[in-house]
Amino acid sequence: MKNLMSTNIYDVEETVIIVGKCLKNIQPRGYERLEKLSKNIYELCLEETHINMAITKIGGMLRTGNIKNIIFATVDKSPHCVQVHYIRNEIEKMMDLKDINIINYVVIENELVEINNRVISMSKSLGKLKNIMNKMGE
Repeated sequence: MKNLMSTNIYDVEETVIIVGKCLKNIQPRGYERLEKLSKNIYELCLEETHINMAITKIGGMLRTGNIKNIIFATVDKSPHCVQVHYIRNEIEKMMDLKDINIINYVVIENELVEINNRVISMSKSLGKLKNIMNKMGE
């Protein structure tokens, strides 16, 4: 596993996986599942790195044109790791990603659980989530 922030932007392959730094230790079998998808895995800890720096770095990596697939994967319920999933939307605002396949996972009990972009966007809208919960009687 490489450190995202200290890796050259040209050191990329067709499939790039960006994981929360703690994922390998907390969910080791889930991490092994990711390794089967690609060995080109980069760790990122948003307790150590500001999200804007990570967005710029990943944007530079995508700009090389070598990446066709990008996977974001983190543990669940971490307030820092959830930000990793927000990177997708921010990069989509900066550049055309129509030719890039992007998948987001949280790893729960060592299983990869795909999270769609709508759920990720909704997680940033606490007011909307409150309204949904109210309608559900929660």
